[in-house]
Amino acid sequence: MEAWMVAGVAAFLNWFALPQVGLSAVFLVAFVSATLLPLGSEPAVFAVVKLNPEMFWPAVLLATLGNTLGGAVTWWMGWGARKGTEKVIHHEARVNSRALRWLQRFGAKACLLSWLPIVGDPLCAVAGWLRLPFWPCMVYMAIGKGARYISMTVFMLWVV
Repeated sequence: MEAWMVAGVAAFLNWFALPQVGLSAVFLVAFVSATLLPLGSEPAVFAVVKLNPEMFWPAVLLATLGNTLGGAVTWWMGWGARKGTEKVIHHEARVNSRALRWLQRFGAKACLLSWLPIVGDPLCAVAGWLRLPFWPCMVYMAIGKGARYISMTVFMLWVV
């Protein structure tokens, strides 16, 4: 039975190996890395583009799409957390923090910063918590995340 499990895990990992599934792995890694899980997707994008330079734009676009959809999931998690909190405390949650007030002032445009390490993913959740408009947040997230993938991949390919 142990050999069966080892073979199954090996088959699963082989299926996700970059040279075999490339773009789908980039999409999946980018999606997961946009949630609150600590994972970086830039190495996956770089690996695909390094192995297949003609895949630059498809890899960057799929990474941007996956990362933006992951940001959407995080936005909805923030929205749901606020709704759940209000059910428990029986009144609307108040915005007391200076950072939350700053985010409310800038609105959906603040989601341009969702590409930042450490604070970017929580920013998407807070945007949902504050009930910032969903579609404008997604547009700004996509612009910020796309610019990051383009600049990081270009930097790693041609500068490093």
